[in-house]
Amino acid sequence: MKKAMLSILLVVLLGGLVACGTSSSSATNNNDTQTVTLGYFPNINHVPAMVAKAEGFYQEHLGDNITIKYKTFPDGASFMTALKTGEIDAGLVGPGPAMNNYTTGTDVKILAGGSTGGTVVLARKDSGIQTLEDIEGKTFITPRVGCTHNVQFETYMKDKGITSERIGGSMVHSTGKPAQYQSMFESGKVDIAVAPEPWASVLVQEANANVVIPADEISFGQTLPASVLVSSGESVKNDLDTIQKIVDAHKQAITFINDNPEKSKEITIKDIKEETGQELSKQVIDGAWENIGFTYELNADEVQAFGDASFDLKFLKEKPDFTDLIDTQFIK
Repeated sequence: MKKAMLSILLVVLLGGLVACGTSSSSATNNNDTQTVTLGYFPNINHVPAMVAKAEGFYQEHLGDNITIKYKTFPDGASFMTALKTGEIDAGLVGPGPAMNNYTTGTDVKILAGGSTGGTVVLARKDSGIQTLEDIEGKTFITPRVGCTHNVQFETYMKDKGITSERIGGSMVHSTGKPAQYQSMFESGKVDIAVAPEPWASVLVQEANANVVIPADEISFGQTLPASVLVSSGESVKNDLDTIQKIVDAHKQAITFINDNPEKSKEITIKDIKEETGQELSKQVIDGAWENIGFTYELNADEVQAFGDASFDLKFLKEKPDFTDLIDTQFIK
């Protein structure tokens, strides 16, 4: 009898433990949260990310069970490294780095456009540069070798018969963070800055720089996306729902920017100050805004033409085919 009672008690206890275990596991699953990390640059071409962040569009679309983190980058190379290593899940980057990395086997997909324009070529006030011919033999700076702004400038100059030392010409190439271009001008280290906005307007208004090639004249200046929304092919394949929600938030941000330019400018000034420590004046932002357009649309032919130009300038070893790089299913 005692053995029977002991057996019954054991069954009850084990049953209770199993029940508790199941309940605990279920609670854990219900409370599980996923982290999505998004990347962008602190410049005006990346305002859609700043606005979506500030207005809560990403959180709204992804839901409260998603923890959203943000990471900023000074250039496309560091952004693409973060995407490749899984440090970020998606974000805005220039088309140049996305294309260059795609051609070397990186798992990247361009999902939407972000902005157009915004690349301005400026000369240091005491550089002696008055015409394009004066750039011969001078030092120019871009954020990175082979970045979007670099390709735009060298394509334009090559059409004028002037090339960089890298491909047998005389122009000397330097690289650096756009937020530091003003100090580089003041020190005389560079003569020409190929600057993304708002740093081009900073150079005009605060360093008395001269515009040599305006944003609407530089190669691909009005047609190529200046920033694109990207993610990995693996994410597109395995998590369509999350990618669609990120794109939807991005599209909402662009609509907001076009409908609310003044509020968007306030967000931009605040975000750039937080990320770079530099507070830009409203006058600088107003000037920069005139050189930028915001759209999520993509022109695949223009992206391909830009890639062909990168190959022509020897930034790419082989002529690229971007048929599988662009995936527009999420913006349709």
